[in-house]
Amino acid sequence: MTDPRLTTVDIARRAKAHRALGDPVRLAVADRLALSDAAPQDLAADLGISRALLSHHLGALRDAGLVTEVRSNGDGRRKYLRLDRSVLDGLLARTVIRANHVLFVCTGNAARSQLAEALWAARSPVPASSAGTAPAPAVHDGAVRAAAELGLDLRGRRPRSLESVTTPPDLVVSVCDLALESGVGFDAHHVHWSIPDPVAEGTPAAFRAAAATIAGRVDTLANAVAPAA
Repeated sequence: MTDPRLTTVDIARRAKAHRALGDPVRLAVADRLALSDAAPQDLAADLGISRALLSHHLGALRDAGLVTEVRSNGDGRRKYLRLDRSVLDGLLARTVIRANHVLFVCTGNAARSQLAEALWAARSPVPASSAGTAPAPAVHDGAVRAAAELGLDLRGRRPRSLESVTTPPDLVVSVCDLALESGVGFDAHHVHWSIPDPVAEGTPAAFRAAAATIAGRVDTLANAVAPAA
């Protein structure tokens, strides 16, 4: 039988989230962050509000546990806002992105974007590929092992550059702050995921954590992407 104390805590937590989202601006913030992380300055510009007003609303969203902030792995002066979707399924606007080619981008195309491409292929019929802004010599062994633990095979994959992408993507997903800040190009819908580089830490745990985070983000995005007509 469910512990009534736990039920009470859960209800209180969800009620607090509902109250925070009761403001139109805060709900718009949550909708904007549903699929893509964003820097505060970019979010304010997208919503057409001042940084001061955004900061006010972010305070309420943070207090409700809905939004967290992570420091960029590229430009350490930048931060990205991330939505915690754990209590929001069914509450946010349904987003549909039409795409026939999804491109995942990181710096080296040695771990995160390779994992994202493989995870996407296992979850969506929409074709995907990956590339790097500064390709590494090889896919990292840690990424290969993390993929294998998920039943995916990255053996034989080779990093490639953005310039080698011959099929223009309809959707670009940057999974690396540095890649985003360097510029990923392409006239396409853009989504950003602020995911720490597991290569920097180099441990199996770091690669597993990155793979798990990417898997969750891929599942959410795959439900929002449909083939273009």
